[in-house]
Amino acid sequence: MKNLPVEIKIVYITAIIVVMLFVVFIIFIVLVYNRKQLLNLKEKQLKESEHQNQLLQKELEKQKSIEQERERISHDMHDDLGAGISALKLQAEFLKQRAENDDLKSDIDEMLKTSEEMNLSMREMLWSLNSGNDTLGSFIDYSKMYAHNFLKKTIIQLSIEDKDIIFETTITTEQRRNLFLCLKEALNNAYKHSESNQLKLSFIQKDKEFMMRISDNGIGIHHEKPEGNGLRNMKRRMKEQNGHCEVTTENGTHLFFRIDL
Repeated sequence: MKNLPVEIKIVYITAIIVVMLFVVFIIFIVLVYNRKQLLNLKEKQLKESEHQNQLLQKELEKQKSIEQERERISHDMHDDLGAGISALKLQAEFLKQRAENDDLKSDIDEMLKTSEEMNLSMREMLWSLNSGNDTLGSFIDYSKMYAHNFLKKTIIQLSIEDKDIIFETTITTEQRRNLFLCLKEALNNAYKHSESNQLKLSFIQKDKEFMMRISDNGIGIHHEKPEGNGLRNMKRRMKEQNGHCEVTTENGTHLFFRIDL
């Protein structure tokens, strides 16, 4: 290098400088391109996020509209149907006071019984429709009240426990309704078929998992008999809610329901 002519040295140095400038230019182009790509990606993500927010907003508006419609139906049922049932009950009681024929009184008693059953069914529907009841606390309180009222005229002694329940925990309307229908079916089966005199109703929460257990000290379920519609319906309801229904028959009948909140 030291023995080369000055002109060649200049050419050589110039070539090195040109190559270095070219490399710097390439790096600059790559950086600009990457920055542009990053900006495009961020812009695309922003647009996608805005689109998702719009979809979420529409879904929230739809849910709000559904809840408002549920509330409207609930109020209409309470005001119209409830008033009609009450009026029917009052008229039947008035007729019973004036009736002298025993058969007629018996028929009126059946009418009063039917109106009371309709009133109870309406209250259950109103409870199901009210989105303000979509908490574990509301479900458990209503279930306790229903179980107590259902069994109070039977020989079955009811005991209730709840463990680690966070009463403000949200539960969907569908989960709440299906769990309650399973409870009704289980209580009805215990009353009609178990021959038990004790029944225990348990509510348990483990983080985002909720469990309901209904146990009696009756004769259990005969495995040689085909599975009844009631048990099939309970299993189907839990499956529809991505939950689980399990039945054991050791020292009575034990129904176990589990859902993810």
